[in-house]
Amino acid sequence: MTAPLPLSVVGIGADGWDGLSPAARRELGAAEVLIGGARQLALLPAECVGERVPWPSPLRPAVPGLLAAHAGRRVCVLASGDPMFYGIGRTLTEVMAADAAVRQPLRVVPHPSSVAYACARLGWAVEDTEVVTLVGRPAENLVRALYDGGRVLVLSAGAGTPAEVAGLLRDRGFGPSRMRVLEQLGGVRERIAEGTAAGWDVPAGDPLNVIALDCVRAPDAPRLPLVPGLPDDAYEHDGQLTKRHVRAATLAALAPGPGELLWDIGGGSGSIAVEWLRAHRSCRAVSVERDAVRAARIGRNARALGVPALRVVHGAAPAALAGLPTPDAVFIGGGLTAPGLLDACWDALPPGGRLVANTVTLESEALLTEWYRCHGGELVRLAVAHAVPVGGFTGWRQAMPVTQWSAVKPARPGPQEAAAPARSQDPSQPLPGDRQP
Repeated sequence: MTAPLPLSVVGIGADGWDGLSPAARRELGAAEVLIGGARQLALLPAECVGERVPWPSPLRPAVPGLLAAHAGRRVCVLASGDPMFYGIGRTLTEVMAADAAVRQPLRVVPHPSSVAYACARLGWAVEDTEVVTLVGRPAENLVRALYDGGRVLVLSAGAGTPAEVAGLLRDRGFGPSRMRVLEQLGGVRERIAEGTAAGWDVPAGDPLNVIALDCVRAPDAPRLPLVPGLPDDAYEHDGQLTKRHVRAATLAALAPGPGELLWDIGGGSGSIAVEWLRAHRSCRAVSVERDAVRAARIGRNARALGVPALRVVHGAAPAALAGLPTPDAVFIGGGLTAPGLLDACWDALPPGGRLVANTVTLESEALLTEWYRCHGGELVRLAVAHAVPVGGFTGWRQAMPVTQWSAVKPARPGPQEAAAPARSQDPSQPLPGDRQP
């Protein structure tokens, strides 16, 4: 059986053919089929005689069909800059890994990325620069990268992105930030436009641009820390909110890791899922909320706090959990006494998965105590008091204590689990108040 020909991927910049290495030129010159964006294909000279095939839109679903259609031919795919940095190279590797019918060796010839060019022009160290792409992604993804004194490079989606970014910065209290738009980096039409987000009035320019931000927070803008436990007033809520100190302890028990998926059940205002997602850009979360008004509010909070990828499921658990991808961790902040909820969550977790449940009611506390007896883990009571005026003096006001059970699902049942707890009680209706008021 003949081995499949390698699929070549060549990065190209705004400098076109003149900026390519000899290795890149050889790949392009030998190709029978050249696949790329219309702009990239137009940069190639006539000596590249391969059939030119522009990418259709949407791109990703078309990849398997295009590769299959040109099987047995020398195919070279054009990419902008470094193909493996937010580029087509990653898409190709993922598609081929998932579909054996189009799998073939991959040979990548990179070109300097737009980030490398931008940092060279600005004098910024690449390793100290946050990079956010808005290509095919909501502008709200930028919010979590905004910190006073931070340097951010935004990979633009087009000519209108700088104005959109300026508006978002103004809305989030970063109007004083310096903005520089670097167009056609490395090409003969390279240009830099400059201003502040607050006063940005630069007309839309070239769609091939990168936006450099020197972040400056306005004095009256809220400060959002990196660690869990954002201020309660960072959220829109109706009182159904896991409060700041309990939230920080809950996220510590959930222990988010890169790429992991959280089920946040009884989402309330979505604060646990939001801060899980803020822990790392690759974290994923689903928030399940049976109240339609609160479900919509969760979505608004996610966008406002820079994690618009939060998936909100409107429905009552456990029925609403059907069909969701396998979680790495589950948080139950509401509806603990719903029949079968704890069982469904525990069953859904793989070995090593974490389950954390909070409650303020005696009925739910009794249920968690029984699960602790059978499954082990950690059962704690979290009590927070705030100083408040008492006449002309100051005293403590105690918030309702929160009982929290957390456990890691073992690879196989242990001795404690031999006597499993009774399936979740079946009251005539779920008890209110399972999430901390």
